[in-house]
Amino acid sequence: MTKQEKNEVIELLKDKFSQYTNFYITDTESLTVDQVTNLRRHCFDKKVEMKVAKNTLIRKALESIDSEKFAGVYDSLHQVTALMFSENPKDPAMILSSFRKENNKERPVLKAAFINGDIFVGDNQLKALTQIKTKNELIGEIIGLLQSPIQRVIGALQNRPETTSEPVVEA
Repeated sequence: MTKQEKNEVIELLKDKFSQYTNFYITDTESLTVDQVTNLRRHCFDKKVEMKVAKNTLIRKALESIDSEKFAGVYDSLHQVTALMFSENPKDPAMILSSFRKENNKERPVLKAAFINGDIFVGDNQLKALTQIKTKNELIGEIIGLLQSPIQRVIGALQNRPETTSEPVVEA
């Protein structure tokens, strides 16, 4: 790879890291070509971009953006690295989990994830990442919580006994 080609890859990666606030770093080393193609297809279906690059180029791209912000990610840059970029922080985790279940494997391994400024390191974090609530799910829950007292009041008003306009006469 020439210096010019390396600079082009670094610029491409910088654009991706700037564009997305969420990315996953995975190890796809032991996957076959068919499995990687299948993984890419899953990513494409969920609008997740998957890129493979050399670790040194990934590190240079991250350092040129903000070396301190991404400091926790650098230790994960070893062996074969595939990056997964997504607007939704949950989608790559769901793709990795479902891919593992389909293939009865422990690969691809999650090395690290950068989610809205937080860093999750290690494959043991995958389950927690699949349970992250998306922005729309959180908004839905908040609206549900806000509506619930109002619905109780309206329900109580609608189920109240009818009052009659006749006066009650006591004997």
